[in-house]
Amino acid sequence: MKQLRNNGLSLVFLLLFLFSIIGQALTGLKEHNQEMEEEGGKEINMSHYLTSGHFLQATFENWESEFFQMALFVILTMLLYQKGSSESKDPDKKEEVDKEPDPGKKDAPWPVKTGGIVLAIYKNSLCYALFLLFLLSFLAHWYGSLKDYNEVALLKGMPTETAIQYLGNSRLWFESFQNWQSEFLSVLAIVALSIFLRQKGSPQSKPVDAPDRETGG
Repeated sequence: MKQLRNNGLSLVFLLLFLFSIIGQALTGLKEHNQEMEEEGGKEINMSHYLTSGHFLQATFENWESEFFQMALFVILTMLLYQKGSSESKDPDKKEEVDKEPDPGKKDAPWPVKTGGIVLAIYKNSLCYALFLLFLLSFLAHWYGSLKDYNEVALLKGMPTETAIQYLGNSRLWFESFQNWQSEFLSVLAIVALSIFLRQKGSPQSKPVDAPDRETGG
């Protein structure tokens, strides 16, 4: 029970993710087969659908925007401030996260104790990981969207495109931009709303009795 309590946030979001991806696959398969029926193509089963351009494009265009938003948020909160927001560092004081790591600190992670290049990488490892996940998701989105585009093009008797040609296709970038803008808006909302609004018990909020001008959670 203690393990469940200590890891409840991750476990709940993992379950929500699994529920959502299964729901997406089930409804996406139905949607895809309806489109194939209308276009004169063949219906496919679930195993084929999970490797189809339709599923890959829909899945990874969303993952791409999520990781891009998180990577930029981590980077920009290092450099920029929003006075009064629980999502920002306080511009008027030195924050704990800006201090150099202490290799002598009890229970410090092993990269901190190792030092050198290992520590240099570890100090920025969150950004590296998020940008790598963004890049991999974009490549998978690009591949899936191209695959789906060419499949539909063949059914309609239209010319297909190569991967390089498709980089200039407005469809690929429309899919990306429509997701990016929603992610940036959601970050703007939490940064700005947390200045004036509160949620008791959430670390994403300032204390309920904190003044609006107070920065940080």
